[in-house]
Amino acid sequence: MDLSRSVSRLTSDPALLLRRAGLLVAGALAASLATALLFFLAVRLVYSGRILPGVTSAGVTLSGLTQPEAEIALGAAVAYPAQGHILLRDGDHTWLATPAQLGVVIDVPGMAREALSVGREGWLGARVADQARAWFTGRPVGVRVILDEPAGAVYLDTIAGEVDRPLVEASLSVQGLDVSMVPGQIGRHLDIPATLQAVSPLVSRLYDAEVPLVIRESPPLVLDASAQAALAREILSQPLTIVAEGGGPWVFDPPALAAMLRFQRVVDAQGARYQVGLDSDQLAGFLVPLAPELQRSPQNARFIFNDETRQLDLLQSAVIGRELDLPGTFESINAILAQGGHQVELAFELTAPAVGDDATAESLGITENVVNVSTYFRGSSSNRLQNIITSAEAFHGLLIAPGETVSMADIVGEISLDTGYAEALIIYGNRTIKGVGGGVCQVSTTLFRAAFMGGYQIDERYAHAYRVSYYEQGPGSPGPGLDATVFPPLVDFRFTNDSAYWILMETYLYNHNQLQWKFYSTSDGRQVTWSSSGPMNVKEAPKPLYKENPDLEEGEIDQVDFEADGMDVVVHRTVTRSGETLHEDTIRTHYLPWRAIYEFGPGTELPEDAIIEGE
Repeated sequence: MDLSRSVSRLTSDPALLLRRAGLLVAGALAASLATALLFFLAVRLVYSGRILPGVTSAGVTLSGLTQPEAEIALGAAVAYPAQGHILLRDGDHTWLATPAQLGVVIDVPGMAREALSVGREGWLGARVADQARAWFTGRPVGVRVILDEPAGAVYLDTIAGEVDRPLVEASLSVQGLDVSMVPGQIGRHLDIPATLQAVSPLVSRLYDAEVPLVIRESPPLVLDASAQAALAREILSQPLTIVAEGGGPWVFDPPALAAMLRFQRVVDAQGARYQVGLDSDQLAGFLVPLAPELQRSPQNARFIFNDETRQLDLLQSAVIGRELDLPGTFESINAILAQGGHQVELAFELTAPAVGDDATAESLGITENVVNVSTYFRGSSSNRLQNIITSAEAFHGLLIAPGETVSMADIVGEISLDTGYAEALIIYGNRTIKGVGGGVCQVSTTLFRAAFMGGYQIDERYAHAYRVSYYEQGPGSPGPGLDATVFPPLVDFRFTNDSAYWILMETYLYNHNQLQWKFYSTSDGRQVTWSSSGPMNVKEAPKPLYKENPDLEEGEIDQVDFEADGMDVVVHRTVTRSGETLHEDTIRTHYLPWRAIYEFGPGTELPEDAIIEGE
C-alpha cells in the first residue's frame, strides 16, 4: 500500500487516526515508565543499605552514608547540647548552663534511622514518590531533641540550694524585761519541673536563651512584728494600775506584767498579726477573789411618805447593781495597754433597780397609811436599845413590790459587832445569855404584828422559847402568842406582799421605849379579824437556881435569867375581801416554863430554900 493511499484512508476514517495516535502515546509512556522503573531499581541497587540521594539533616548531606556513618556525621555536626548557652536568671543572680547540663540530648540514632528510611517505607508508589522528591527537591530530616528531665533536675537542684529559703514566721519573746523580735522571712522554692517546662520549647529549636527561674514564694502570716515589740516594751516601761469605784487601786509592777505578757497571733479580714496583751487566766486568778467584795446588789431608792403632800420624799438614792465583768475587764485592760495607757478601770455588768429616784407615789400605787403598829420595851438596856435601832433602820424607807416575799434575815444581814450591833441578852438553847444582837427580836415581833394586822400572807414565823415580858408591854398589847424570833441565818421571819400595790415601810423610835412600824400602800379592801385563846396549860416556872461565880465578890448576887410560866396560846386570823377569804391562819405557840437563875460570889449567904447548882 503506497503512502498516499494510507493517508487518504486515515483522513477518511478519523477514529482510526485516534486509535493509531493513542497507540503511539501509550508506547511512549510505557517506554518512559520502564525507563523510570529501571532508574529507581538502579538507584536502589546502588544505594542498598545507604541513605538515598537528596536526604539532609542539620545541614549535613547524608546521601550514600550508612546509618553508623550518618550517626558519626550528625554527632559531629550537631554540637548544640555542649556548645549552646542557657542563661538562668533569678533577679540579679544568673547561672550560665549548657543545654547538656539541663538534660538536653540529640537523638542522633533516631535521626539516622529516619534518614535511612526515606524512600523505603510504605507501598511501592509511595516509596518511588518519596525517593523522587528527595532526588529532585531534597528531603531534610529534622533534628530530634530530647530533654532528660531527671538529668536536668540534678543540675537545677544545685541552684535550688542557693535559691531556696525556708519560710520563717516573725516571733516575739520576753526575757526578764527585755523584749526580742525575730523578723519573718518569705519562703522561696525553685520549681524545677516548671523551670524545665519553660526551657523545653527553646532547646527544642536549638536556641540560646535567657530563662527566668520559676520561683514559688510562701509569705509568712506575720512578716514584721516590730510594732508589737515596741508596744510590749511600752507595756513593761511602767506599772499598771487597776482601779474601781469602792475598791483598789491594785498595782502590777513591770516584772509582774512581764510574767503575764502574751503574744497571740490573730487572723482576721485585715490579715494576720500579733496581739499583745496580758494572760487572761493569770488576770482571772487575781480578779476572781476580788469579785465578791466588788459586787453590789441593785437597791431600790428609799422614800418616806409625806402625809401633807401625799407624795414620796426621797430618803436614799437608788443603787445600781454591779457584778464584775471578767471578759469585759480583760478586753478593757488589753485595749488600754494597746493604746499605751497604764491605768484601767474594772468593767462591770450593771443592773438597774426596779425603783429609781424618780419614782412617784402614783407610779407605785402608794396613797395612804394601811398599817400602824407599835411595840414597847421599857426597861431595856442601852445595848438592847442600840440593837433595836440598828435593826429597825434597815427597814426604814424600804419598798416591797407586789408579790415580793420579805425575809427579815436577808434585810438585816449579818448581825455582828462589825455591823453596829452590841451584846445584850438573847435566848440561846435553854438559857438566856449575853450575845450579839439581843433586842433584834423586838423588831421581828413588831414587823410580824404589822404584817399580821395588815392581813398579808405569813410565810414563816417562830415563837420565842419562853414568854418575854417586853412583847406584852404598852397600850393595845395583844398579849402572848404574837411574838416572832429571828436568828439569822437559821431562824427567819418571812411574809409576802400579796396585794397589787407596793408597800413602803417606815420605822420610828420614840422615848427610847417604843418602836412604831408603818405600812404605806393602797388598801385593796381586805379586812382582818383575829382572836386569841389566851394562856392555856399554864405551868409554873421552876424555882430559881443559884450558881457560884468565882468572878463575883462575896455577898454579890446577879440575876442572869428570869422566870416565866409555861403555857400554850392559839391565835386565829381570818382575812377577807368582798366576801372572799384570802387567809385563814392558826398560829400555835408553846412557851416553856423558864426558871430564874442567879449567880453569886463565893461565901455569899443564900436563902435557906435556895437550889444550888451541883448540890
